[in-house]
Amino acid sequence: MTEAIEDEKSKTNEVKKLVKNATDLQRLKLDRLMKNPDKPVYIPEPRSDKKTPHVPEFVRNVMGSSAGAGSGEFHVYRHLRRKEYARQKHIQLKADKELLEEAYRQKILENKQMAEERTAKKRLKRLKRKKALKEKIQISKKKNTKDTSNESDTSSDNEDKKKSDS
Repeated sequence: MTEAIEDEKSKTNEVKKLVKNATDLQRLKLDRLMKNPDKPVYIPEPRSDKKTPHVPEFVRNVMGSSAGAGSGEFHVYRHLRRKEYARQKHIQLKADKELLEEAYRQKILENKQMAEERTAKKRLKRLKRKKALKEKIQISKKKNTKDTSNESDTSSDNEDKKKSDS
């Protein structure tokens, strides 16, 4: 019984000794997951954008800094001002994000067009080489057939000459 406890302590000490950096921690987690591959793994959902509370588009209870305002009105004014700043910040962040997304989409489109142009250019070169190779093969075949026909013509002429000589 005491041996089992000592073994567990030594194992935990070994584990603690092994974890020196983030890589070791990741390795430890993976080893733990791979011990039982049938067990389902919890994969958390990706974090969504930070949701800001709905801020009204305009404020109905408008108050200015006129004389005679009570001390309690300052806190209401400060709250409304913070809401307005939050709304403006949210609008600005949204606009910036849309600009970045549009620039990203534009860049992706440009990259795709450039890739298509390169592919088309290489395709043309490939087809030209293929066509030139086919023509070369056809010319060589024609030469071979002419050579064989010339050889047969010359061989038949030679045979005719031999017959006439004898």
